[in-house]
Amino acid sequence: MVDCCSAPGLMPFAQALETMLGAITPITDVETIALKESLGRVLAVDIASPMNVPPHNNSAMDGYAFAQTSLATQEYLTLAGRSMAGQPFEGICKKGECIRIMTGAKLPEGCDTVEMQENCQANGESIRFLEKRKQSDHVRYAGEDIAKGRIVFAKGRRLSAIDIGVLASLGINDLQVFRKLTVALIATGDELKALGEPLGNGDIYESNSYALTGMLQNLNVDIIDFGVIEDDEEAIRQAFIEADKQADAVISSGGVSVGDADYTKMVLEQLGEISFWKIAMKPGKPFAFGKLPNSYFFGLPGNPVSAMVTADLLAMPALIKLQSCHAKPTTMLKAKSLSDLRKSPGRMDFQRGVLSQNSAGELIVDTTGSQGSGILTSIAFANCYIVLPSEQGRVNAGETVDVRLFDRFFS
Repeated sequence: MVDCCSAPGLMPFAQALETMLGAITPITDVETIALKESLGRVLAVDIASPMNVPPHNNSAMDGYAFAQTSLATQEYLTLAGRSMAGQPFEGICKKGECIRIMTGAKLPEGCDTVEMQENCQANGESIRFLEKRKQSDHVRYAGEDIAKGRIVFAKGRRLSAIDIGVLASLGINDLQVFRKLTVALIATGDELKALGEPLGNGDIYESNSYALTGMLQNLNVDIIDFGVIEDDEEAIRQAFIEADKQADAVISSGGVSVGDADYTKMVLEQLGEISFWKIAMKPGKPFAFGKLPNSYFFGLPGNPVSAMVTADLLAMPALIKLQSCHAKPTTMLKAKSLSDLRKSPGRMDFQRGVLSQNSAGELIVDTTGSQGSGILTSIAFANCYIVLPSEQGRVNAGETVDVRLFDRFFS
């Protein structure tokens, strides 16, 4: 049986994503910020290392540094000094001598090898080496991690906490990054109530903007929340006009299906251009994308699961490109399904699942239960999508399925 919602003319998921990304023109505005403020920001230039890391040859062990040829004919060397981190040995280590050295300390001139202290015996100034060492053992060479002039991070990289640490190790304090995006959020629906308000008959609390705000914060964008707009054509029009003036992108939830009170699509068609509407995917068929006079818009379905899945799989990749950021490749895996999966041919299905490993080391996946578009806990307890292609029918337990790990936007 074919999916009853898979009417002819629905755009395939892959085509919708490709069409949308092809329509996005990335921002080019650049600003200079301090390194401490750069978490999640996108580099506007390549970063070349101004120095070698490490800046000098150093020891990987606490022990003794020496020239490897000194031990060719003897097993005792004379202690000639000490090299500590930040307090290097200033002289030259001669043949037959060794230098007491600490981890990270600069390798003294004349030394090319280090032996760990556990393999040595000290008797006053005479140091006995219990094992033979190959030249360069336990030595970290200058530029071994990063060579001077090497491109460390390329333009378009979103900076992580570790990236910031790397840049700090290079002495870099100021960075050129692309400016922040501004994203406007609009929720529509007479049944939606703000937190703290009493619920009337048929009312529900508005939750999409809260989840979307969390996802967008992972992109490090500025957010303008327009709150809940009533199901009134003029009110929705004015909200979109104002959002378009202030934001680079406008994300709405609700109002893009076919109900009598779904004015969002109507207003979007009047104010801008809709590139496509309705995708052959489940959940999330009523997704709209297009252009307003000054911004891009993403019309998400109102159902919470549909809104979150389309935001994750469609809106977020588009915003990443708009940021001039390089997207990370999607991680896809194969896993054995632990349960039967209901599916009718017609639409690509993104069921929510839990990926794990069994005692035999095999990847296994199970659903989080009911996959209804209003059951937000189906995402809360998941760590992946079980991706079932449009032509796929029912899946029996034990069959192999494609699994797509959740991106960090859901973390």
